[in-house]
Amino acid sequence: MEARSYQVKADTAIYAKWKEFRRILLPLATGTGKTFIFSNVAAKELAGGHRPLILCHRDELIRQACDKLQKATGLVASVEKAEQEARPGTIVVGSVQTLMRQSRLEKFPFDHFDRIFIDEAHHCLSASWQKVLARFPNAKVAGFTATPERGDRKNLGRYFEDVAFEYGIKQAVAEGYLCHIVIKNSPIKIDVSNVGITNGDFDKDETANALDPYLPEIAKTIPLDRKTLIFTPLCATSKKLQEILRSIGRRAYYASGDDRSQVPAWEQDGLGSIMLNSQLFSEGYDHCMIDHVMVLRITKSTPFMIQMLGRGTRIWPGKKNLLVTDHLWQTSRHDICHPCNLIAESPEVAEKMQKRQEESGGPIDLFDLEVSAKRDVIREREEALARELRSQRHKESRLIDPLAYAVMIKNEALADYEPVFAWEEQAPTPGQIQLLRRFGINADKVKTKGHAKHLIDCVLNRSKMKLATPGQARTLSDAGYYTDMSKTRASEILDELSKNYWRIKF
Repeated sequence: MEARSYQVKADTAIYAKWKEFRRILLPLATGTGKTFIFSNVAAKELAGGHRPLILCHRDELIRQACDKLQKATGLVASVEKAEQEARPGTIVVGSVQTLMRQSRLEKFPFDHFDRIFIDEAHHCLSASWQKVLARFPNAKVAGFTATPERGDRKNLGRYFEDVAFEYGIKQAVAEGYLCHIVIKNSPIKIDVSNVGITNGDFDKDETANALDPYLPEIAKTIPLDRKTLIFTPLCATSKKLQEILRSIGRRAYYASGDDRSQVPAWEQDGLGSIMLNSQLFSEGYDHCMIDHVMVLRITKSTPFMIQMLGRGTRIWPGKKNLLVTDHLWQTSRHDICHPCNLIAESPEVAEKMQKRQEESGGPIDLFDLEVSAKRDVIREREEALARELRSQRHKESRLIDPLAYAVMIKNEALADYEPVFAWEEQAPTPGQIQLLRRFGINADKVKTKGHAKHLIDCVLNRSKMKLATPGQARTLSDAGYYTDMSKTRASEILDELSKNYWRIKF
């Protein structure tokens, strides 16, 4: 298999970051070949005399890792799981559930595995994962996850030390490696106002009870010309909906952890076929023909939503896009995760996307929705900034507020920055403070080393691109001008304003 350009970059980035940090994270969108990347790196490490371990937490992921490792590298892995034991001199694919047992773990000396690759790394903070990882304290670790949500990443920052490489769904779609996502509102309003919270998420049994009266109506809304995957709160809900669908002549299949007998028939079936499951296919399942996903389980978890929708984002001949049916959950709660959270970079953008989606009369492209919502957020921020700058004009200080600078140059990532890793939360260094002040940025408002680094990197990158300096951007913004222009053009405009006695647009 030939590596894609971003997979080559990820490979290179792993080795570069391992020179600085021992535990690194790689967020890559579902369907972009995380297993392919770590399979190739593991093979190179084995050839270099190292002992790689690929850690997984489900049978599907273990099988997938072994299959893709062989396809990508020709190597046959050995498995450490239940009655299976690893062979010396191989890449080992290990089950966390097996390795967490003290007697099994003690088979391996502390220095036995010196390279560890974590599949679905968002799970690794649990006690069972940490027990296994702690057994090999000097191993270099690379974790792979498809969940870019900020809160989840901040939690992962408790274990991982830095991000080595990132490849998100928007970039993958733009470059043709994943398909576009289209969202369609369901006409059915489902009352879940009485559903409670259990273990941090909406209770599955109560969700199932609330959903039951709506199942006949839901069955009628499933498209006839799509291959559909439906997630339900319980296996019992899947079976009920399957019976309803079959009663109206639909080709409906069902699968659970105990019964996968209908999966091969569904995979061979074409458009119009429907697979129902509870949580079986949320991870480690690849069936590229899926072009419609319906989530009938409310959740607060963006990572869980990403995993479910990610089952349908892979490209396939003749497949135009992934259709996602988004239901109108009737509740007073505002923390329900929607498909918009899949790509929204901030809560503000997600909220505007959701509002626009609900107002739309038909299917709408998720990425078009994000562009328009982001434009609204930027405009509102710019208007607020303009008001702030007008009120600040009488003050002597001309140092630039870091947030104001981020808004001026339309850098959402910088405007919404929050520290994730431990080193980012440290205080700025004297060198960083000195450099920020030299750039004209108010260093007193930069509280962390990570924020300082992002600001400095941004200024230096703009300098390489010959864009307006922070000082020029501040003056241009004061005068009501667009700030994302070349340094040369900024100088010309500022010269004109100077000759005109600084008569500005306000």
